[in-house]
Order: sequence, then structure tokens, then C-alpha cells
Amino acid sequence: MLDWVITFLVLALIAGFLGFSGVEIMSIEIAKVLFFIFLVLFIISLIMRVLRGQQP
Repeated sequence: MLDWVITFLVLALIAGFLGFSGVEIMSIEIAKVLFFIFLVLFIISLIMRVLRGQQP
């Protein structure tokens, strides 16, 4: 999922450089949402590991 965040961030940078502001704004918003979803899933994964007694 982090790959998608990076992909949309690069797309936003290229669109901003070329002057496509609509595509840039949409790509940045998608990248933000995907990053926060990734972050929440990562934290849940760490909590589950601790509860199961495994080392992170």
C-alpha cells in the first residue's frame, strides 16, 4: 500500500510541474488517504504482535 502512496505522490509532483492543478490536488488527496490507512493498519499490526507475545 505504501507503493501506491509513493505512486500518487510522484504523479502529483509531475502534474504540478506540468501545470495540471486539478490532477495534482486529486493525487495529493488520494496519497494522504492511502498514507493514513497504511499508518492505521501498521499500528494495528504492531499492537496485535505485542498482544500475541511476538517480538516486533
